Amino acid sequence: MFPMVTGFINYGQQSVRATRYIGQSFIITLSHANRLPITIQYPYEKLITSERFRGRIHFEFDKCIACEVCVRVCPIDLPVVDWKLETEIRKKCLLNYSIDFGICIFCGNCIEYCPTNCLSMTEEYELSTYDRHELNYNQIALGRLPMSVIDDPTIKNFKNF
Repeated sequence: MFPMVTGFINYGQQSVRATRYIGQSFIITLSHANRLPITIQYPYEKLITSERFRGRIHFEFDKCIACEVCVRVCPIDLPVVDWKLETEIRKKCLLNYSIDFGICIFCGNCIEYCPTNCLSMTEEYELSTYDRHELNYNQIALGRLPMSVIDDPTIKNFKNF
Protein backbone atom coordinates (compact mmCIF):
# COMPACT_ATOMS: atom_id res chain seq x y z
CA MET A 1 0.00 0.00 0.00
CA PHE A 2 2.93 2.32 0.67
CA PRO A 3 4.20 2.22 -2.98
CA MET A 4 0.70 3.12 -4.13
CA VAL A 5 0.65 6.26 -1.94
CA THR A 6 4.10 7.39 -3.18
CA GLY A 7 2.88 6.83 -6.75
CA PHE A 8 -0.10 9.12 -6.11
CA ILE A 9 2.18 11.74 -4.52
CA ASN A 10 4.58 11.63 -7.48
CA TYR A 11 1.67 11.86 -9.89
CA GLY A 12 0.27 14.86 -8.00
CA GLN A 13 3.67 16.62 -7.95
CA GLN A 14 4.13 16.08 -11.69
CA SER A 15 0.62 17.37 -12.35
CA VAL A 16 1.28 20.52 -10.29
CA ARG A 17 4.61 21.08 -12.09
CA ALA A 18 2.99 20.65 -15.52
CA THR A 19 0.18 23.03 -14.58
CA ARG A 20 2.73 25.60 -13.39
CA TYR A 21 4.67 25.39 -16.70
CA ILE A 22 1.48 25.72 -18.73
CA GLY A 23 0.42 28.70 -16.61
CA GLN A 24 3.81 30.42 -17.06
CA SER A 25 3.71 29.96 -20.82
CA PHE A 26 0.13 31.23 -20.91
CA ILE A 27 1.16 34.38 -19.00
CA ILE A 28 3.99 34.99 -21.51
CA THR A 29 1.54 34.54 -24.39
CA LEU A 30 -0.88 37.04 -22.85
CA SER A 31 1.92 39.59 -22.30
CA HIS A 32 2.77 39.39 -26.04
CA ALA A 33 -0.89 39.80 -26.98
CA ASN A 34 -0.96 43.29 -25.43
CA ARG A 35 1.89 44.60 -27.65
CA LEU A 36 1.34 46.70 -30.74
CA PRO A 37 2.08 45.10 -34.12
CA ILE A 38 5.54 45.77 -35.54
CA THR A 39 4.70 45.05 -39.18
CA ILE A 40 4.13 48.12 -41.34
CA GLN A 41 2.46 48.43 -44.73
CA TYR A 42 5.56 49.58 -46.63
CA PRO A 43 4.51 51.78 -49.53
CA TYR A 44 2.04 53.67 -47.36
CA GLU A 45 3.89 53.61 -44.05
CA LYS A 46 7.64 54.14 -43.74
CA LEU A 47 10.03 53.93 -40.83
CA ILE A 48 12.03 57.03 -40.02
CA THR A 49 15.66 56.18 -40.54
CA SER A 50 18.12 56.42 -37.69
CA GLU A 51 20.59 59.28 -37.35
CA ARG A 52 23.57 57.23 -38.58
CA PHE A 53 21.74 55.56 -41.49
CA ARG A 54 23.86 55.06 -44.63
CA GLY A 55 21.67 55.79 -47.63
CA ARG A 56 22.31 57.21 -51.09
CA ILE A 57 25.36 59.45 -51.43
CA HIS A 58 24.83 63.16 -52.08
CA PHE A 59 27.53 64.96 -54.10
CA GLU A 60 28.20 68.71 -54.32
CA PHE A 61 29.94 69.39 -57.64
CA ASP A 62 31.17 72.89 -56.72
CA LYS A 63 33.10 71.73 -53.65
CA CYS A 64 34.95 68.85 -55.33
CA ILE A 65 38.63 69.45 -56.13
CA ALA A 66 39.11 66.15 -58.04
CA CYS A 67 41.71 64.90 -55.55
CA GLU A 68 40.48 61.28 -55.99
CA VAL A 69 40.84 60.46 -52.29
CA CYS A 70 37.38 58.89 -52.43
CA VAL A 71 38.56 56.47 -55.12
CA ARG A 72 41.70 55.52 -53.16
CA VAL A 73 39.87 54.78 -49.90
CA CYS A 74 36.98 52.89 -51.55
CA PRO A 75 37.42 49.12 -51.06
CA ILE A 76 36.18 48.49 -54.61
CA ASP A 77 37.54 51.65 -56.36
CA LEU A 78 33.99 52.70 -57.15
CA PRO A 79 33.70 56.45 -57.76
CA VAL A 80 34.65 57.40 -61.31
CA VAL A 81 36.30 60.83 -61.40
CA ASP A 82 37.03 62.42 -64.80
CA TRP A 83 39.07 65.62 -64.76
CA LYS A 84 41.41 67.66 -66.91
CA LEU A 85 44.39 69.78 -65.90
CA GLU A 86 44.01 73.50 -66.49
CA THR A 87 47.61 74.48 -67.28
CA GLU A 88 47.15 78.25 -67.09
CA ILE A 89 45.84 78.10 -63.49
CA ARG A 90 47.64 74.82 -62.61
CA LYS A 91 44.51 73.28 -61.19
CA LYS A 92 42.36 70.22 -61.86
CA CYS A 93 38.97 70.87 -63.43
CA LEU A 94 36.31 68.27 -62.65
CA LEU A 95 34.44 67.04 -65.73
CA ASN A 96 32.39 64.08 -64.51
CA TYR A 97 31.77 62.23 -61.23
CA SER A 98 29.69 59.05 -61.02
CA ILE A 99 28.93 56.23 -58.60
CA ASP A 100 27.27 52.92 -59.46
CA PHE A 101 24.96 52.05 -56.56
CA GLY A 102 24.54 48.53 -57.91
CA ILE A 103 28.12 47.88 -56.79
CA CYS A 104 28.44 50.30 -53.84
CA ILE A 105 28.60 48.63 -50.42
CA PHE A 106 27.67 51.87 -48.56
CA CYS A 107 30.72 51.67 -46.29
CA GLY A 108 31.00 55.46 -46.00
CA ASN A 109 34.79 55.65 -46.45
CA CYS A 110 34.47 58.15 -49.30
CA ILE A 111 32.44 60.49 -47.09
CA GLU A 112 34.73 60.12 -44.10
CA TYR A 113 37.97 60.85 -45.95
CA CYS A 114 36.79 63.57 -48.35
CA PRO A 115 38.90 66.69 -47.56
CA THR A 116 36.30 69.18 -48.85
CA ASN A 117 33.16 67.46 -47.47
CA CYS A 118 31.54 67.41 -50.90
CA LEU A 119 30.09 63.93 -50.20
CA SER A 120 27.43 63.08 -47.62
CA MET A 121 25.02 60.24 -46.88
CA THR A 122 21.29 60.87 -47.23
CA GLU A 123 18.33 59.02 -45.74
CA GLU A 124 17.16 57.79 -49.16
CA TYR A 125 16.98 54.00 -49.34
CA GLU A 126 14.56 53.41 -52.23
CA LEU A 127 17.04 52.74 -55.05
CA SER A 128 15.35 49.78 -56.73
CA THR A 129 15.02 49.75 -60.53
CA TYR A 130 14.22 47.26 -63.25
CA ASP A 131 17.44 47.99 -65.13
CA ARG A 132 20.78 47.79 -63.28
CA HIS A 133 22.26 50.47 -65.53
CA GLU A 134 19.89 53.02 -63.99
CA LEU A 135 21.81 52.65 -60.71
CA ASN A 136 24.83 54.41 -62.21
CA TYR A 137 24.35 57.99 -60.93
CA ASN A 138 26.30 60.89 -62.46
CA GLN A 139 27.00 64.23 -60.76
CA ILE A 140 23.54 65.57 -61.66
CA ALA A 141 21.68 62.62 -60.11
CA LEU A 142 24.03 62.61 -57.11
CA GLY A 143 23.40 66.32 -56.56
CA ARG A 144 19.64 65.84 -56.23
CA LEU A 145 18.50 66.10 -52.63
CA PRO A 146 16.04 63.38 -51.56
CA MET A 147 12.59 64.13 -50.22
CA SER A 148 12.51 63.54 -46.50
CA VAL A 149 10.16 60.87 -45.16
CA ILE A 150 9.03 63.32 -42.50
CA ASP A 151 7.99 65.93 -45.11
CA ASP A 152 5.93 63.56 -47.30
CA PRO A 153 2.24 64.26 -46.48
CA THR A 154 0.96 61.01 -48.01
CA ILE A 155 3.08 58.80 -45.74
CA LYS A 156 2.25 57.77 -42.20
CA ASN A 157 5.52 57.81 -40.26
CA PHE A 158 6.63 55.39 -37.56
CA LYS A 159 9.54 55.82 -35.20
CA ASN A 160 12.42 53.38 -35.42
CA PHE A 161 12.29 50.72 -32.69
